[in-house]
Amino acid sequence: MASNEQRLQTPRAAGVVGIAFALLTTAAIVLVRVALPEGAEADTSRDPSQQEALRTALGLVPFAGIFFLWFMGALRSQAGEREDRFIATVFLGSGLLFVATLFGAAAAAGSVLDTAGAGTGQPPGGFGEHFAYTLMTTYSMRMAAVFAFTTSAIGHRLGFFPRPLTVLGYLVGLTLLFLGPSIPWSELVFPCWSLIVSVHILRAGFRSRPSPLGVT
Repeated sequence: MASNEQRLQTPRAAGVVGIAFALLTTAAIVLVRVALPEGAEADTSRDPSQQEALRTALGLVPFAGIFFLWFMGALRSQAGEREDRFIATVFLGSGLLFVATLFGAAAAAGSVLDTAGAGTGQPPGGFGEHFAYTLMTTYSMRMAAVFAFTTSAIGHRLGFFPRPLTVLGYLVGLTLLFLGPSIPWSELVFPCWSLIVSVHILRAGFRSRPSPLGVT
């Protein structure tokens, strides 16, 4: 009985933390894009409000990463012994690399801001700003693309994702993989997809079925 109750509670936890991750990540991306409308070419020393917006965004990133790890763990727990080891390994690796590159980009951007605010006379742009921006928009988002692919594949195999949600996940993955770095604001498709998936998981968790994932 306790095991059944635990399995019924896990989708709800995944849905809640997934929604929290989506909202925090969306807020961080919007703040970065508003503060740096020109991307890596922007000069954050021109306007103190830009620096404040970036500091706020960077403060949200660690919490977004924590919620994402919880979200990923809750999702993986649903597969249990039925998971495909190959897909599960790619799922786990892409999720961890996404968080690592996201944290790396945030740390690099924070170092650039600290250097700019320290009165060292060094320009805030250059290598540090380009490094942080590229790490976020290119490497982090491509890991997010792989995560969307594998999550959709697992959800479809286990019968938990309906076909439209599976197709949406593949489209999100393709967008982030091939178009992300060249299209401003395209990063938002990942938290938006995460929000949709989380709402679906949360609704499934409230249906009180013996097995929220159904059968293959």
